[in-house]
Amino acid sequence: MSKPVDAGSLKVGSFIVIDNEPCKIMEIEKSKPGKHGSAKCRIVAIGLFDGNKRSIVVPADSKVEVPIVNKKTAQVLALLQDTIQLMDLSTYEVYEVPVPEDEDLRKRISPGVEVEVWEVLGRRKIMRIK
Repeated sequence: MSKPVDAGSLKVGSFIVIDNEPCKIMEIEKSKPGKHGSAKCRIVAIGLFDGNKRSIVVPADSKVEVPIVNKKTAQVLALLQDTIQLMDLSTYEVYEVPVPEDEDLRKRISPGVEVEVWEVLGRRKIMRIK
């Protein structure tokens, strides 16, 4: 799920959807309105799931999609080949997520550990250990 927001109201550290990929904003540059045009926003962001750098230029008063981020707590049940089996601690739903890219985070994950999982646009990712 996502919601429309004015591009001019975005800040560094917030989220945006670029090319149907949720991204975290790393840099915003706002230009002043010219004689015949509106103010523009140059947004540079990094994908939450793939880590790719993306950028767009949009008018400051136009609407852009901002993803809704659900942060949940889950417990690690099992470490599988290339996924991790988790149980949501509020709904007791069992699901699998891919192994995190971060080497330090990957080393600290073991069965029984509680982790914070972000659910964005129907996809899940382990962000940190609680």
